[in-house]
Amino acid sequence: MAAPVFIIGTERSGSNLLRLILNAHSRIVIPHPPHVMRYFSPLEVRYGDLTDDSRFRCLVADVLALVHAHIHPWDWIPTQEDVFARARVRSVLGAYVALHEALLAHSGKARWGCKSTFMVDHVADLRAALPDARFLWLFRDPRDVAASSKESVFSAFHPALSARLWAAQQEKALAAEAGGGVLRVRYEELVAEPEAAVQRICAFLEEPFEPEMLRWFQKEEAAKSAALSESWKNTAAPMQKDRLARYRRDLRPEEIAVVEEIAGPTMEMLGYARDLPVPAPATGLRAWLREATWRLLDDLLWLRVELRSLRRDLNVARRRDRFWLMQRIKWRLVLSGG
Repeated sequence: MAAPVFIIGTERSGSNLLRLILNAHSRIVIPHPPHVMRYFSPLEVRYGDLTDDSRFRCLVADVLALVHAHIHPWDWIPTQEDVFARARVRSVLGAYVALHEALLAHSGKARWGCKSTFMVDHVADLRAALPDARFLWLFRDPRDVAASSKESVFSAFHPALSARLWAAQQEKALAAEAGGGVLRVRYEELVAEPEAAVQRICAFLEEPFEPEMLRWFQKEEAAKSAALSESWKNTAAPMQKDRLARYRRDLRPEEIAVVEEIAGPTMEMLGYARDLPVPAPATGLRAWLREATWRLLDDLLWLRVELRSLRRDLNVARRRDRFWLMQRIKWRLVLSGG
């Protein structure tokens, strides 16, 4: 079995685009991620001793319930017994790997991947479990990430909070890069020169480049994704170069300034130049008021986006069902003494 591939970084950086490009390869399957590690890693300790068959079966059942409730439905989902039998390690990570290996066997392809960018938090564990794993560190100008995040139901909304998350996740990716097996993939290069960028990715993965990868937008998977949520509407369209430097038209000067203030050092390290001078840091009461304002505005932006999602997104009910599923699982574990 070829080493699995992980797309790490930050949401709103083109991870859906890169997933579809790789999934169009004849040897690679990358489903839309239900974010198993993100949801279940914090809960793992509550399941108790997972070497106990009944406890591990309970965890596997809950993981599969999340997959069934996923906001981007999978075409095929393995059985509880299949995942249980494939798990080499009794842990959330073991169940996660077994889930994807079952999907790989069903797909008939040779290699599986995951585009849950939150896996940047689990690189060390992945390397321990899957020593040959390969990581594609996908990053994008944080000002464009902030502009995109203001419209998406899947991320922080206010540019300050988006920039803070971006900087923290790029720092984790930088640390992961030091361990090897990581390829930097700049979103701007992927969009501007897609064939060259995809050929470089294929060379890193030691897979043959296939021209079909550049026709990802014509595939059924891309059409399915675009139809489910407005946040994914561009996945069924060719590369859109007008998405580059969109912050200059979509962010106000004060929003650009706050992104550069928070993410500036990491941004410059990755080759993104500031537009504005470095401001004096806020301190004391002014800093507290700024933070409170950002949090309030983030809530208001969330409300606006959610109202729009109710009108336009086909998977809004599935997002609601996923939320309540995870609440039920958490409370069941608490009430059972986990």
